Amino acid sequence: MPLLPAVTGRRAASAAVTAALLVPLAACSSSGDDAAKETAGSTGSSSPVGLTVLAAASLTDVFRTAGAAYEASHPGTKLTFSFAGSQELVAQVSQGSPADVLVTADTKSMDKVRAETGPPAVIAKNRLVIATGEGNPFKVDALKDLADPKLKVVLAAPEVPAGKYSKKILDAQKIAVKPVSQEPNVRSVLSKVELGEADAGLVYRTDAESAKDKVDAVEIPDDQNAVAQYPAAALKGSKHAEAAEAFVAWLSSPEGQRILQDAGFQKP
Repeated sequence: MPLLPAVTGRRAASAAVTAALLVPLAACSSSGDDAAKETAGSTGSSSPVGLTVLAAASLTDVFRTAGAAYEASHPGTKLTFSFAGSQELVAQVSQGSPADVLVTADTKSMDKVRAETGPPAVIAKNRLVIATGEGNPFKVDALKDLADPKLKVVLAAPEVPAGKYSKKILDAQKIAVKPVSQEPNVRSVLSKVELGEADAGLVYRTDAESAKDKVDAVEIPDDQNAVAQYPAAALKGSKHAEAAEAFVAWLSSPEGQRILQDAGFQKP
């Protein structure tokens, strides 16, 4: 009987040592679980990756279609689009607005933020048309008709890619047009014509196609036209660099190109 207290003491000491050893093991196990969760999250296996895409206004309709297709084939990625004139998008990037991908309607706009992007790739091309009210009530047949002072013409502002292209082709033909307004992006030009606030305006062919039940499109001969190029690039400040680069690459893939060309865009 006198031995029992000693045995009890040894058992208590052993239990204390065992408990002390288990504490760091539990901590290591917890740390390992957290690391595994973090790794899973970074690869997109446990939580979706959200990408913000800054895109030229003329891509509004086609990118909504492309975005749905991309998300369907890449269930770990969620796309959010912000559409505006290329000059506005460039300003946002320059000011450090959080985003992952930039797509402009001309290469010059992209060049202005070249230090902020990865290598750009031209994903599509476009051309201008004259948009008129449905049925072309003022019988606009050519660029020269836009010089008629009785015609209310709307153009994109000179700093907007569509405005630059418009000025280029009008100057080349020595056609002087006095627009009733100069809009911040090409979709605003289209809207003015759709609403009857303008008789005609220069927009991209794809814009006119998107509103073909409300406007008519008068083709401009190739030798009097300009080719718009759309470069896309991942932004260096993206928190999801691999996912951003993957989306840019997909835009040049057969599936991405099919969607763009079905909407009327030309091959890069």
